[in-house]
Amino acid sequence: MTRDPRYDILFEPLKIGPKTAPNRFYQVPHCNGMGRVYPNAMVGMRGMKAQGGWGIVCTEQCDFYASGDASPYAETNMWDKGDEVYLGRMCEEVHKYGSLAGIELVHNGHDTPNLYSREVPIGPMHRPMNWSMAPIQARAMDKQDIRDYRRAHRQAAIRARDIGFDLVIVYAGHDGTVPSHFLAKRHNQRTDEYGGSLENRLRLFRELLEEAKDAVGHDVAVTARFAVDEMMGPDGLEWHAEGREAVEMLAEIPDLWDVNVADWDNDSKTSRFAPEGYQEEYVAFVKQVTTKPVSTVGRYTSPDAMISAIKRGIVDLIGAARPSIADPFLPNKVEEGRLEDIRECIGCNVCVGWTQMTAPARCTQNPTFSEEWRKDWHPESLPPAEADGHVLIVGSGPSGLEAARAVGLRGYQVTLAEAEDELGGRVTRESKLPGLSAWARVRDYRVGQIQKMTNVEIYRASRLSAEQVLELGADHIAIATGATWRRDGYGRNLTSPVPGSDAGHVLTPDDILNGSRPSGKNVLIFDDDHYYMASVMAELLASEGYEVSLATPMPTIATFMTHTLEHGANQDRLLESGVALLPNAALEAIESGKARLFDDILGRTVERDADAVLMVTSRTPNDGLYHEVQQALEAASDTSVQTLSRIGDCQAPGIIATSVYEGHRFARDLGKTVDPVDVPFRRERIAIEQAAGGAG
Repeated sequence: MTRDPRYDILFEPLKIGPKTAPNRFYQVPHCNGMGRVYPNAMVGMRGMKAQGGWGIVCTEQCDFYASGDASPYAETNMWDKGDEVYLGRMCEEVHKYGSLAGIELVHNGHDTPNLYSREVPIGPMHRPMNWSMAPIQARAMDKQDIRDYRRAHRQAAIRARDIGFDLVIVYAGHDGTVPSHFLAKRHNQRTDEYGGSLENRLRLFRELLEEAKDAVGHDVAVTARFAVDEMMGPDGLEWHAEGREAVEMLAEIPDLWDVNVADWDNDSKTSRFAPEGYQEEYVAFVKQVTTKPVSTVGRYTSPDAMISAIKRGIVDLIGAARPSIADPFLPNKVEEGRLEDIRECIGCNVCVGWTQMTAPARCTQNPTFSEEWRKDWHPESLPPAEADGHVLIVGSGPSGLEAARAVGLRGYQVTLAEAEDELGGRVTRESKLPGLSAWARVRDYRVGQIQKMTNVEIYRASRLSAEQVLELGADHIAIATGATWRRDGYGRNLTSPVPGSDAGHVLTPDDILNGSRPSGKNVLIFDDDHYYMASVMAELLASEGYEVSLATPMPTIATFMTHTLEHGANQDRLLESGVALLPNAALEAIESGKARLFDDILGRTVERDADAVLMVTSRTPNDGLYHEVQQALEAASDTSVQTLSRIGDCQAPGIIATSVYEGHRFARDLGKTVDPVDVPFRRERIAIEQAAGGAG
């Protein structure tokens, strides 16, 4: 297969200062939870992007100054020569495939906790830092501080050039860097030449760009990464006002403009709250005021949307973080005319969530992400089966579909049995909820891949008993029958059934997804799950005319969504839908027409009208078939079955990303002897310095 000529423009080289990008695919800087903490994993992940065809591959933010220590977040840093080793290895891996390597130099200013370095945070003003709510305050930078900061930035640019980087990115965005703090009126009330007018507040950013250009501009491209709109109205930068003026003032200084909106919650909106290419309306002006190349992001997954953005004069480069995680080989697939093989990002921000928890990131669509070095997993290839075998997979949810796809690629004969008429399990059901339609891509990609395989057979409407499972004569059996929401209230905070939870007007998300609806007008949703389900259920029922209240024992609604950057948008959506929000409220009892809640703020029990109560607390594995097959195998004197496994929610209920990962892991481990006591991955090792005077 060859590239469709419509997409030729995506593969045109692009001159960026002294460098030339081989194509228009730009993996912008993005966090990943590996960085300096798990450097081999970070290098393996970045190298995979280059192998997959991304013309420019960048680091995450790289702290270049000890007073800008982002710990405990696992970013890269470049404080001294010791950091050159792993950053140099990244450059080598990226260059191996003909791509350019970029580094984003960052100091998080007054938001930097400096938990490891213990240096005093610095910024334009004396003020407390916000990130961890720790009792730490930043010091206002005096003129010497500014000179030292500029000198450190210049030295970092030179070191980046010497390491082998092709692009140095000067970062003033997302309300999270020293230049962006100086630029923001709300953070900068200085009265010297670095405060007051836009020109003064922009002075530091200009100096950093000009000094980087002077230091390395003949050898390395210098990029301005800049948020043109802070989505705050006149309280912040607006693209049609100071955002535009700032770009106009600096228009010809950088070699590339990498523009977006701020803060991170707005820049990385999930598919529930923003469509593909949603930033275009804010950044479209940039190419009108500069002759330099321009890039932006917007969760571009469609090659047609990409070429449209270029042909309409919005950008010259297609920037991507999340789509490059979901499919590191997206560019190569466009090049090879294999658009149907692209694993499109679903915009769930699970990648961000794990990074925010300072752990290696993961991806719902790409189970190999973060495992490139750790487990030697390649996103496009699996080892062939070492022996012939027949694999039976029961259940076609996200785990079952991924297991069938990956096992089929290995060359096994696969039978996939699904009890329902429709494939996809929870993905199919949940993708019909408000804002979650993109999640159907998890099903669609895998079904599309499976349908190409002659060695995978699918049987729909085939609910199997243990006896029927064994009659099929498979060598390997995987049970992927999912999980069921509990209706008794058991969850994170409540560890015993709620009195009255056995009443007929108590429902679960499964009931709603199956088409049941509350009989009365007033619905109380009790959320002890703290992710998306209670919120989308509330939005759905409110849209159907119910009076909905959402109660949770936590101080805030859908707490986990703070990690996925959805918390603010989610709360706004619920309030717009007319949902009454009841934080700090634990469900005590359910009675006819009402529910009793303990209000932790008031310190007393309150009553709410509730014709129905919807429990969103925890799930129980549907593992009955697994245990029945297990017992049958133990009783059998002669069987062909070599292995029996339970995977996905059937093993332990989790998010969809976990189910996909466990299905993939099952396929990778099939045919191997796996000792559950052994560490199942390669570990990063910290070298211990020799004690002075030798070992004692």
